[in-house]
Amino acid sequence: MEVQEIKFDTLGGLNDEQFFAFCQANKQLSFERSSAGEIFISDSKPTLQGLINDRVSGELGVWNKQYRLGKCFDSSTGFTLPNTAVRSPDAAFITNERWKALSESEQKRFAPICPDFVIELMPQSDHVQNLHAKMQEWMNNGCRLAWLINADAAEAHIYRADGSVTALQGTDTVLSGEDVLPYFSLTVGDVCS
Repeated sequence: MEVQEIKFDTLGGLNDEQFFAFCQANKQLSFERSSAGEIFISDSKPTLQGLINDRVSGELGVWNKQYRLGKCFDSSTGFTLPNTAVRSPDAAFITNERWKALSESEQKRFAPICPDFVIELMPQSDHVQNLHAKMQEWMNNGCRLAWLINADAAEAHIYRADGSVTALQGTDTVLSGEDVLPYFSLTVGDVCS
């Protein structure tokens, strides 16, 4: 998936309302905004990545249906982070308490909240450095646990709120939701196959 940057510097940037309206007027595309106001656009996901994304989101949804600890979100969801960036992870989870603290109006837009948990899938075309920077941005803005999964290499990087990052490899690797998502786990091989 090719990601392109759109510069609005000459227009003075887009505020939150303008950016939301811009995204709604162009629903066929996915957008993210950096904390510096840069807008990134990407086209549709390759079919295989969509399949993997569905598996990951499905596993998270099945877990949440059983435990009902919060709300799960797919890759079409944008969140406004405390640093003003608007990001869309491949899957996300927010606890019920934090979700209910948002107003109905906030829930209907790019909610001003950083998810408690995110999953990002590593597409072949993205630069590894950019993805690690994005994962660090999630953590710097309040995410408690994040997984970066490279299905092609059967590897995962686990980011934790304490600043630690663990790299694991192998189809038999089991990722744990730890204390953020009690009883949730995902085997890397189940995502890759």
